Amino acid sequence: MMSFVFCRRIKKTFPLKGLAAFVFIYCLGTFVTAPMLAKLFDRERVVHYPNLQPANYMTVLLNRNYVSADMNVYLKAVSEDLAKRNDQIVIRYLDACLPLIDGFPLLPHLSHNDGKKIDFSLVYENGEGMIINASKSLSGYGVFEDPRKGELNQTTACIKSGFWQYDYPQYLTLGSINDDLLFSKKGTKDLMDALLSQSAIEKAFLEPHLKQRLKLFNNKVRFQGCRSVRHDDHIHVQIR
Repeated sequence: MMSFVFCRRIKKTFPLKGLAAFVFIYCLGTFVTAPMLAKLFDRERVVHYPNLQPANYMTVLLNRNYVSADMNVYLKAVSEDLAKRNDQIVIRYLDACLPLIDGFPLLPHLSHNDGKKIDFSLVYENGEGMIINASKSLSGYGVFEDPRKGELNQTTACIKSGFWQYDYPQYLTLGSINDDLLFSKKGTKDLMDALLSQSAIEKAFLEPHLKQRLKLFNNKVRFQGCRSVRHDDHIHVQIR
């Protein structure tokens, strides 16, 4: 509605005038109004560092990158810790929360509604073992690192139990890319160790077969339950 009114006030006529008005109003709301309003709800945008960046800038444009001040303190500490462990890795975050009141849902997530939750991409490498800071889908979700022979296959167990939604993120990729990239066991382990190194973390969700593969014995790494979706395409972290 605002873009329509703004468009009518522009007397000059030019191609895509309506689209230009919409983009202007939307950007004004995203980069000026939303951050100001978010402060009323103890929300702020994720602070970026050289090794902490959005996996997809649509997350920023859609205002899905808001967290509490405490979460930004946590993320700063994680980025500093990871820089010491492995300076080749760029932490690539996915969805966080919206700049609104607690309880307002960030669909399709079940719990991203209080500024204390955020998702991260897994870490990938090329055939030579070099860390490649990129995603395997346009959205960052939906391309899974499936269980290997001998690993616990929770995905099959959940689906056989009737939880049809368990692997539905495969339909949310918006397109598969970088098919040649491989799951980096060492890189993802380094990232997980940095995420778990801070006392502020309450829990992290990761699929059981990846917890097994990475030899993660910290009891804060948990199975999210069959009523959620599988977590072998991303890591979910929440703080206290």
